[in-house]
Amino acid sequence: MPRYAAETTVPVERTRAEIESTLIRYGANEFQTGWRENQAMIAFRLGALFIRFVLPIPKRDERRFTHKKSRYGYEQKCSEKQAEAAHAQEIRQRWRALLLTIKAKLEAVECGISTVEQEFLAFIVMPNQITIGEWMIDGLAMIAAGEMPKMLTGPKVADAQDAEFEVHATT
Repeated sequence: MPRYAAETTVPVERTRAEIESTLIRYGANEFQTGWRENQAMIAFRLGALFIRFVLPIPKRDERRFTHKKSRYGYEQKCSEKQAEAAHAQEIRQRWRALLLTIKAKLEAVECGISTVEQEFLAFIVMPNQITIGEWMIDGLAMIAAGEMPKMLTGPKVADAQDAEFEVHATT
């Protein structure tokens, strides 16, 4: 299946500005953006919630940018210009996909299909500066093993009582 915006020519700067204007239109009252070598970040505040998306940026020297298959199926080395163009295209595509994701989530909230909390849960930043999604991923191995993550402990099944029915021993 073809990737969304795989052939986009929209510059990253314009997409970033479109994300910011979209967030403002839907009520965001704070916006931040930043980058480092292999990732870009946008963050914003919707009401009391601070939300952060980290966009992975592939390395320029990855084989998928430096080599391509010929029409006969053989792999050949790309020119520097071709590799740079392929890398830049990948980055533009990822930014457009991020814009689409954010727009879809905000529109779902606006239409009453969902809530801000439901749509952005994995990306909400906690006071310790990690997102709820990052925190939960650490507990997935325990959940897969049928155990509760340590930070999400609840009553033991034997101790749980139904809110409407209590079992009383008769003598």
